[in-house]
Amino acid sequence: MIVSAIKENFPGERMVALTPAAAAGLVKLGLEVHIQPGAGVAAGFTDAAYEKAGVHLSVDRTELLKQADILVQVHALGSHPEVQGPDLAAVKRGIHIIAFADPLTDKPAMQLLSQCGATLLAMELVPRITRAQSMDALSSMASLAGYKAVLIAAEKLGKIFPMMITAAGTITPAKVFVIGAGVAGLQAIATARRLGGQVSAFDVRPAVKEQVQSLGARFIELPMQAAEAQTPAGYARQQTAEEQQRQRELMAHSVSEADIVISTAAVPGKKAPVLISEDMVAAMEAGSIIVDLAAVRGGNCALTRGDEIVTYHDVTILGPTNLTATLPIHASQMYANNIANVLKHLIKNGQCQLDMQDQITREMLVMRDGVIINQRVRELLELPVLEVPQAVAGVG
Repeated sequence: MIVSAIKENFPGERMVALTPAAAAGLVKLGLEVHIQPGAGVAAGFTDAAYEKAGVHLSVDRTELLKQADILVQVHALGSHPEVQGPDLAAVKRGIHIIAFADPLTDKPAMQLLSQCGATLLAMELVPRITRAQSMDALSSMASLAGYKAVLIAAEKLGKIFPMMITAAGTITPAKVFVIGAGVAGLQAIATARRLGGQVSAFDVRPAVKEQVQSLGARFIELPMQAAEAQTPAGYARQQTAEEQQRQRELMAHSVSEADIVISTAAVPGKKAPVLISEDMVAAMEAGSIIVDLAAVRGGNCALTRGDEIVTYHDVTILGPTNLTATLPIHASQMYANNIANVLKHLIKNGQCQLDMQDQITREMLVMRDGVIINQRVRELLELPVLEVPQAVAGVG
């Protein structure tokens, strides 16, 4: 069975889906691993390192795609059809693609992959259960994004983070307010604290209070209805319009006091809730910074523009949509390990087994041979409910 990786052509992407170390582990499984020359260069991995790991260098990208049984990517084919047209035309029907695919919101990409007869397993649909932790690429990438968000805020802020007592006087610490205490938010808290910032955080899920406090931050408790604040999968549920308005009103004071706001609030498959209004931004001190990590979903701030720097009342709003691409070495290492662990889970006796009895496989599987399996994606495409088979055999 051939597992292949190609050079990512999604705009601005520097990551690679397989590192030499991760590929070596797959070779030990008995898989034949191919990669396009230069695929790992932007992430610091040379072709020689891949060859040493037992990986075949396939010079012709089209032939590589035609031969691959399983294609591993950062961004799945169809996510940027303007540049991926030739790739989509080259893949053989039935190819298994394992990648981030944005299946709950990217309707055109799902249609394109369906037309190719692809079998798609989406990395963002890995369930948050104990035995799937080593495959959870969303958490891996969110952790890096939370870290980098604080660093870019620190670079833009005209202040230092820590309190300093000097002969010239005492410098007060920077105040950092983190909205959302998921993986990205918790890493942002930890990074800001390590830099010496005075950190507070808010999340609609009271259960995360202890985690926030364990990192040395103050948890902002808002007198809201806490029941059913999160989904069974552990994500914050989508708030009603009334709840969001009440939330904004109660957060206004914390936002106005902050030198830096790191916003991470998101609901899978939904537009990001707007929690920071124009009035709240205007109330912040001149020189303050907002880093909106929800920009890829529209943003938590009403003024956010994806991958743009917006200045409003002397407050700077940053809306990065792919921070992990700025940390390609470690982002690739983490992501490739997640991918390799998914493959180790799927490969049985030299075959890729898609067992619908298994929760991990069942939730990751979006389509098989072009037929949409995932019910949530079928709803997105306005397709009728499909009776899901109990067991599915993959490629051998």
